[in-house]
Amino acid sequence: MRRPGTSKYAWFVAFALLAGLSVGLAARAGSFLLVDAPRPSDVILVLAGETERRPRRALELLAQGYGRRVVINVPAGAKVYEFSQVELAQKYIQNLQQAASVSICPIEGLSTKEESKDAERCLEREGAKSVLIVTSDYHTRRALDIFRHELPARKFSVAAARDDSYFGARWWQHRQWAKTFVDEWLRLLWWKLVDQWR
Repeated sequence: MRRPGTSKYAWFVAFALLAGLSVGLAARAGSFLLVDAPRPSDVILVLAGETERRPRRALELLAQGYGRRVVINVPAGAKVYEFSQVELAQKYIQNLQQAASVSICPIEGLSTKEESKDAERCLEREGAKSVLIVTSDYHTRRALDIFRHELPARKFSVAAARDDSYFGARWWQHRQWAKTFVDEWLRLLWWKLVDQWR
């Protein structure tokens, strides 16, 4: 015969274990987004988006011998005031010491999946069999997964460009980090559950 209150105690223990497990998983979920494992490659590919830390990280990797060329993806139709982003990127490259080793890849796509297809033309032109992707730290896992899925003939690795004002693995400590965390997890889930199957 069951003692009174045993069932309530069992439910309480089960709930406490589930809550503890959920908190533990949530605490590690920010780190799960981050992959920083660069490998020497034919080309270092900078994904479109953030324009300060990503190119700088790519140039550091170039100097360390991780690639022979840097290709920067730049939205073809985007403008900043009256200047196109392609024009601004060209001006940026002209002022670099490594200008001869850097080129622009104009892209049309607005998603990482579309960007991978646009970048394929430029990677083909460079004769790249192996590619080191450089993108924002929170975007590394999804970007690597997308490029491997969409361009299976090439080998990919990824390097993280960090921006502590925008994201950190302990995402709950700052409002902006939490917003970036939620946004990136939604995008990762959409990719895994929907977009990669289309």
